[in-house]
Amino acid sequence: MKISRYIFDKWLTLIIYLVSYFIILGMAVAFKVTGNLIVAVSAVYFLMGISCLLTDYIRKKSFYDEFINNTELLDKKYLVPETLRKPDFYEGEIIYQNLYEISKSMTERVSDYSQSINDFKEYIEMWIHEVKLPISSLVLMCHNNKDNVDEKYIRQIKRLDNYADQVLYYIRSNYAENDYLLKEIELDKVIGNVLIKNKDDLLENKIDVSVEECNTSVISDGKWIEFILNQIVNNSIKYKRDNTKSVIIFTAEENKKQVKLSIYDNGIGIPQKDLTRVFNKAYTGENGRKGAKSTGIGLYIVKKLCDKLGHTIDIESAPNQWTRVNIYFGKNDFYKINDGNVTKM
Repeated sequence: MKISRYIFDKWLTLIIYLVSYFIILGMAVAFKVTGNLIVAVSAVYFLMGISCLLTDYIRKKSFYDEFINNTELLDKKYLVPETLRKPDFYEGEIIYQNLYEISKSMTERVSDYSQSINDFKEYIEMWIHEVKLPISSLVLMCHNNKDNVDEKYIRQIKRLDNYADQVLYYIRSNYAENDYLLKEIELDKVIGNVLIKNKDDLLENKIDVSVEECNTSVISDGKWIEFILNQIVNNSIKYKRDNTKSVIIFTAEENKKQVKLSIYDNGIGIPQKDLTRVFNKAYTGENGRKGAKSTGIGLYIVKKLCDKLGHTIDIESAPNQWTRVNIYFGKNDFYKINDGNVTKM
């Protein structure tokens, strides 16, 4: 709170004060009051006025400075009144009381909204689990009766299964603090689980898979990493090149600071203009629009989960040649979970 702005705001009070002083001064002269007494009274008058202004300024400055600082520091602005001391001047009390009522109302609304979101999330999770049961049964039945089931039906059922997973992990990613299990996991085992899940598609599309030097451990959530790798492998299968021997290669590089897991494929690649936007929500890019196969949600969830887990992900590609997805796992780091995000300390 600047004193210059405060004084400017008091201009009407100061004018009235000065006018009253000159009226008193005129009356003193009219009644022939001695000069020494006039000087003494004037000094007392102005000292009292200045003291009143300074006292009022200091009281208000303390409250408003605290108000401004707390507002800047808090992410949830509606909680500011909870952090303030009750002011000792009337204007401040009015502001404080109204802010408190607004904060109370907002807190109740936020609480109700959060509860409704949690209820909706729980319902969606329950619904997805219920839906996945018959889908999984259909996948198994198709697998056991390949000769009697049209391939296009099998593909559509697998797409349904993948979309159900995407919805489930998208919901969980927004409330991840209740779903983390950070521990040491072995990359080769996680990769093996992903390849087993996609075995039929890999064989059907005659894609060779190579896992090189991935017998290392990282700190992460195995379930979430398995989902992330599954989405990447699905993309490699979906966007393979025709009339080319397709390959997917997993490699891991380790140093003192991190483990870098790379997933390479020799598919159709990603145009340079799309590379910076592939992690955007609902962005399908040129390849997705051509094939009408993409929802633009898979890589968005992958990036979101990596951020939540404290990992880094990037993509390199050359159109019509190859694509490489790199995931970086920090080593020997301390992690802190804050509002559902994992950050290095």
